[in-house]
Amino acid sequence: MGRSRRLTRVLPAIVLVLAAGCSTKTQPTFEYMPDMSYGPRLAAQNEDPNRPGEPVMRMPVEGTVPRGFVPYRYRAVDSLLAQAELTNPLPRSAEVLARGQKIYMTYCVVCHGETGDGQGYIVPKFPMPPSLYSDKVRGWNDGRIFHVITRGQNLMPSYASQILPEDRWAAIHYVRVLQRAAHPAPGDVTP
Repeated sequence: MGRSRRLTRVLPAIVLVLAAGCSTKTQPTFEYMPDMSYGPRLAAQNEDPNRPGEPVMRMPVEGTVPRGFVPYRYRAVDSLLAQAELTNPLPRSAEVLARGQKIYMTYCVVCHGETGDGQGYIVPKFPMPPSLYSDKVRGWNDGRIFHVITRGQNLMPSYASQILPEDRWAAIHYVRVLQRAAHPAPGDVTP
């Protein structure tokens, strides 16, 4: 019993000494490279003091690709190559057509019109775009239309930054519906 009594007296003293030695300081006694912690704040659009005439924000290294991004490998002049190699990966379902209609009515309707006839809202101010159910456009496969949406053509700008690739494919399915509505097959119409 004597030993445990001594331990109960000594143990709180040891804990108190250890706790006192583990105190934290709010200010370090020595700060290594303080300029790294307290550098001047520079807005990205301001002029870089080390490179006069250049902005502070620098362009990424050429060839830099964000994570998860798959670059589009066809150039604007490669429309025939894209036509030969690209196929629509989405199934033609009610869900995909609904998504395609939403994308078309958001981005394409202003130029190509609600039915794809090229009579969009901005046609009086700009040249009329081609009808989506002309023989020329109907003869294109889905890969060629995808390429035109991605890279642009003539007066049509690229929509790669506005429309996700899967939404472009969905919009192409909806364009095919508009084309079929404008030129129904004999089996589509009942006598």
